[in-house]
Amino acid sequence: MRKWVYTFGDGKAEGGAGDVDLLGGKGAHLAEMAALGLPVPPGMTIVTDACSHFYAHGRSLPDALKAEVASALTQIETMSGRRFGDAANPLLLSVRSGARSSMPGMLDTVLNLGLNAATVEGLAAVSGDERFAWDSYRRFIQMYGDVVLGLDHEVFAEILEDEKARLGIEYDTDMAAEDWRHLTGLYKQVIEEELGEPFPEDPQVQLWGAVSAVFASWMNNRAVTYRMLHNIPGDIGTAVNIQAMVFGNLGSASATGVAFTRNPSTGEKALYGEFLVNAQGEDVVAGIRTPQAITEQARRESGSDKPSMEKLMPEVFAEFAGICARLERHYRDVQDVEFTIERGKLWMLQTRNAKRTTKAAMKIAVDLVEEGVITEEEAVSRIDPASLDQLLHPTIDPRVSREVIGTGLPASPGAATGEIVFTAEDAVIAEDEGRKVILVRVETSPEDIHGMHAAEAVLTTRGGMTSHAAVVARGMGIPCVVGAGSMRIDLRNGFLLGLGVKLKKGDVITIDGTSGQVLKGAVPMMQPELSGDFARLMEWADKARRMTIRTNADTPADARAARSFGAEGIGLCRTEHMFFEGDRIHVMRDMILAESEAGRRAALDKLLPMQREDFTELFKIMHGLPVTIRMLDPPLHEFLPKTAKEIAEVAQAMGMEPRQLAERVSALHEFNPMLGHRGCRLAISYPEIAEMQARAIFEAAIAAGKETGAPVEPEIMVPLVGLRSELDYVKAAIERVASEVMEEGGLHISYLVGTMIELPRAALRAHVIAEAAEFFSFGTNDLTQTTFGMSRDDASAFLPTYQRKGIIERDPFISLDFDGVGELIRIAAERGRRTRPDMKLGICGEHGGDPASIHFCEEIGLDYVSCSPFRVPIARLSAAQAAIRGSIE
Repeated sequence: MRKWVYTFGDGKAEGGAGDVDLLGGKGAHLAEMAALGLPVPPGMTIVTDACSHFYAHGRSLPDALKAEVASALTQIETMSGRRFGDAANPLLLSVRSGARSSMPGMLDTVLNLGLNAATVEGLAAVSGDERFAWDSYRRFIQMYGDVVLGLDHEVFAEILEDEKARLGIEYDTDMAAEDWRHLTGLYKQVIEEELGEPFPEDPQVQLWGAVSAVFASWMNNRAVTYRMLHNIPGDIGTAVNIQAMVFGNLGSASATGVAFTRNPSTGEKALYGEFLVNAQGEDVVAGIRTPQAITEQARRESGSDKPSMEKLMPEVFAEFAGICARLERHYRDVQDVEFTIERGKLWMLQTRNAKRTTKAAMKIAVDLVEEGVITEEEAVSRIDPASLDQLLHPTIDPRVSREVIGTGLPASPGAATGEIVFTAEDAVIAEDEGRKVILVRVETSPEDIHGMHAAEAVLTTRGGMTSHAAVVARGMGIPCVVGAGSMRIDLRNGFLLGLGVKLKKGDVITIDGTSGQVLKGAVPMMQPELSGDFARLMEWADKARRMTIRTNADTPADARAARSFGAEGIGLCRTEHMFFEGDRIHVMRDMILAESEAGRRAALDKLLPMQREDFTELFKIMHGLPVTIRMLDPPLHEFLPKTAKEIAEVAQAMGMEPRQLAERVSALHEFNPMLGHRGCRLAISYPEIAEMQARAIFEAAIAAGKETGAPVEPEIMVPLVGLRSELDYVKAAIERVASEVMEEGGLHISYLVGTMIELPRAALRAHVIAEAAEFFSFGTNDLTQTTFGMSRDDASAFLPTYQRKGIIERDPFISLDFDGVGELIRIAAERGRRTRPDMKLGICGEHGGDPASIHFCEEIGLDYVSCSPFRVPIARLSAAQAAIRGSIE
């Protein structure tokens, strides 16, 4: 038979820290502390499976649950010496949630459960404190009324404030027993008036109402949102922990508090926390009273004149400090603990691995290695790779207030302040004048690349996490917020509108690409610090990992940044981005608009030295490391103007009639350009483009090799191949040019020709394509689009709804879809290596910087991942963690 309830207390426990999936985090660690003999109030845990049953059976509880709870309740009564519902010596209960993954504040809690008109009198008699008893009762009614009965807590707060005003007092602590007694009557009255039924007096009714309410809170809006933001599965459910109440509000010898075994902000090895005398736990969280420091050192540093717990309760403090040290040794990690002191008796209410800043996490991990507590590999495994963004970008000072005028998706981390500009041209002008600007667009296109490069940050009102703005900004390492749909851009009148605030060009805003917020005005920033702890951890990570880490870099600045972060080559150089710089766009347009091959070649002859210069610089920066260059990929119309105004300006610059240019633009228009005339299809239609690019690559390789003395081995990638014959055609042109250049230069260059796998057909026919391809690079952005049949730019309109409704767990454009897209990658890798065992395999889509996707790449044996420069440290750490996990499994 399935067991629904596990008990703990009095030095014994059913279950322990290893049962987190079954008992939830809180229940597992309560059981562990109880088994260690620590002072834990006796209790029981209803397992997470009961939550799954609750939702699978129309929000009803298992039939066998009530009997198991009743049996466990009898044990709690025996251990506590009190009886649930007894008028003379009542046992009161706390009913708390406890999911497998910590979700602080997201789920519901009920305290002081079991109080009614009879038991409150018994509590007063047993405690000898009538005021305490009635204060506890009013707290219970308020909490139960909110959590279980659904009456907004503001209703109770308003009644309390009215009563304090009537009595002429300012603080809750000034209220006497008769005041709390009167208030409980008002609370009961409003509940009956609002809900049409009296407040439940039966403790058993109260208990099962609270249990159901905690399970129901698993699907409340804030919990669902939190799980989406932190990638917590929605089907794991929460446990329910029922414990005997202990009270920190029983006079001056009682207290409650929260502490960390080390400082979670700095990592300093010292107890860190706060407590309140004569208070319950919710008083600490509510912030209605100023807490006191736990240690004397912390009190002195804060300048507080209130005594520390160490000074006020020295014996209890000594016991508490000993328990904290023991818990840290036992768990081999910093602990976040909650405790209550009831009339001089210490009770431990919770322990869990403490959340900490990235800076603190680095220091703590390094310190624990030096203390011999954990290994280097364990230290590497304990750092959240995504959190490294905090160290690599400027961030907003957490102490400052924020005037938020809009919110979007946090597409590229970091923060920046600047003047609003609405066009890429204005951004460039501002940069030339030494002004810092934020480029604000409805959406960006490749034509905005120069403006994005000139801006401090980018804000768009449309688009998702893999939109053009998001991808390019991440690659550049600049903050970016996309999809800020609550904001509106009025380009005609030059305004940005958000939450009633109207801003014009030149007004200052701040972009927080880590939170997705748009702020009015400038705010103080904190600059990144790459400390010695960071360097040591990355050194340990590099020792542990198997895969190499490359970068997606299109410019020398990208390449230098990536090298500084530890990149071991370039996995994707998108040559089209080079054509938007300066006057190159004009030459590119000449080539596109040419009406003959001779005209195209004339324009390409002008582009050749520009491309050669770019490639030479990239080869020099990488100094012998591999460089993968993708041949021209996007449709040609992306290089052409779009609006009538832009067409008129470009036509004038090119000496054409606007009508003639408009006709040419119209002729190149495609209904679905993503699936149109792009990639290898361009090289087949216009082989002269591929020939120019190949010549630029090989001439650059010779020049860079001679200058640096480091051998250059370019990897030339043909995009959007679906047929081997396509690759054969383009590869033949590349090889022909390679022979010509090497003969002209008198130097042999080793090189590889491969393809980007971004179409399902290419994945399925990988064994055939591998006969011609010497490497595969998985372009997971387009492979996800073509597999799902949806545009990554448009998917942001419906994917959040899919996530909220449980249709999908993760956005497949952010974290790889293992079952579909991942399966195609697995098939291609296996079939490709069946044909060519030494084939080099890598990934160069945005997923190359996603920790979960990197774990998948390690699992299937890819040789490298490639990501944007500022995600290189994240990829290094993720690859190490994947290798460590793989060695354990």
